Amino acid sequence: MQVSQTMRHTLHPNSLREGSCVRLIAGVLMFVAATLGVASTLHLTGNVNGSPPFDADHAGIAEALIGAVLLVGGTLMLAAPRRARTTGLAATGFGIVGFVIGLSFTTRGGHAPDVAYHAIFLPVLIASLVALLRTHQPTASPTAR
Repeated sequence: MQVSQTMRHTLHPNSLREGSCVRLIAGVLMFVAATLGVASTLHLTGNVNGSPPFDADHAGIAEALIGAVLLVGGTLMLAAPRRARTTGLAATGFGIVGFVIGLSFTTRGGHAPDVAYHAIFLPVLIASLVALLRTHQPTASPTAR
């Protein structure tokens, strides 16, 4: 009796670590999404302002959108493990682009806490992207020989 490649992959110690890594990154994406929800609320309620080109309403809408993408991405990573890496890469890439654009506006017209927020979470998203790039995509289950 031969063990299929899928079974060998499942039993391989690295696959367990990679699965844990993907779940951890999904949690990180959902955490960042929650922080974006708070930031969005602060901007949209007028509690955070700045000077041009920074616009609190635009920032709040962008943060809500980025947060939604990260939340859905993290949730799908947990719900569909076979597509977790691809989903995570797409969501994280979107988040990174959004944070870079946001950092561009906040450095030119936002307040120090806004700049600090972007400067803290942008590296978190970049590290998540790198970790996802270093994991292996699960392969389709081949038939046993």
